Amino acid sequence: MIQQVNSWVEKETRGLIKEILSAGSVDSETRLVLANALYFKGAWKDEFDKSDTKDYDFHLTSGSSVKVPFMTSYKRQFIRVCDGFKVLGLPYKQGEDNRRFSMYFFLPDSNDGLSALVEKMGSESVFLENHLPKSAVTVGDFRIPRFKISYGVEASNVLKELGVTLPFSGGELTEMVDSADDDGEKLYVSSIFHKAFIEVNEEGTEAAAATAFGLSGCSWSMQSIIDFVADHPFLFVVREDMTGTLLFIGQVLNPLAR
Repeated sequence: MIQQVNSWVEKETRGLIKEILSAGSVDSETRLVLANALYFKGAWKDEFDKSDTKDYDFHLTSGSSVKVPFMTSYKRQFIRVCDGFKVLGLPYKQGEDNRRFSMYFFLPDSNDGLSALVEKMGSESVFLENHLPKSAVTVGDFRIPRFKISYGVEASNVLKELGVTLPFSGGELTEMVDSADDDGEKLYVSSIFHKAFIEVNEEGTEAAAATAFGLSGCSWSMQSIIDFVADHPFLFVVREDMTGTLLFIGQVLNPLAR
């Protein structure tokens, strides 16, 4: 079963995630494995010129810094200046359908301001809609780091802390299968494994995610030129703008970390 699930996930994520279930994650008591996968590859509407990419310091939360390749552009950008942070929107090329995808960078003003920004975002239900940039502005100093992130977690404890407890206690999952055990044993979720991968470079973004489980205000800036230098921890979102669907959301604490 483990090999079947892993092979399916690897195929669906174009090889970006090769293993979602490790040895021992499924045992003789496992009755069912549910898995899903998401793959996204988008080219920027305006790609970055690789010859303009240069190394600069990226400031870490520890107070130290690392040299990171930064992409730059001299074109107008979708930027919104907010109270304590700025938001950059980079649109992707549109495909054959009506969907429109963008990556948004939420950059706190201070080097150590990411945790407060994340808390603020989580506490306001319409935070994204109220803070996304709507118009392009002229930029001054403009730098975005290249980064590649791979992340994995066993998420059951996180969900329990958030109050999601019913699936882990045998809560009405038996009807998901055609028949229950002869002993009347109820199905319950024993563990949830999640992995994600995302890479951002001059051409665009490639990302994948897979999950398997066993049963404040903004103002329109009047500045003529706006700087946007993502040289310290920030949050990013990949979003389908027609529906508002979020595909990926994450934090970049160190662009060199894997």
